Amino acid sequence: MAQDTGHGENGDRDRSPEEAALSERLGSLDKRLSEFRDRHIKTEQPAGDGGDGAARASAMALGFRLSSELVAGVAVGAGIGWGFDRLLSTSPFGFIVFLLLGFVAGVVNVVRSAGAGQNRRGGS
Repeated sequence: MAQDTGHGENGDRDRSPEEAALSERLGSLDKRLSEFRDRHIKTEQPAGDGGDGAARASAMALGFRLSSELVAGVAVGAGIGWGFDRLLSTSPFGFIVFLLLGFVAGVVNVVRSAGAGQNRRGGS
């Protein structure tokens, strides 16, 4: 169908000058877009183990947050128990009870935080 007569890139005889200019502009745009995509991909994915390091740092941050929630629950429970013991003169019983309640509250917070993280990653 298309014969090479020297009129344009594809050899179309019916091609107008506007179509040739448009085709040239389209080719230039395609070239610039592919260069932009290549630059964007290179900046998005750093070389080496940058992604692995970020994942490790994120996991470490999650571990510190969960452990601090557990320790804070135990410490707050122990503090409240000690305060009740001092206020009511009930030897170690208030301390022991509130220490255990603080431990349970810390574990509940850790389980809740870890469960929320799993739901976010799972996508459901």
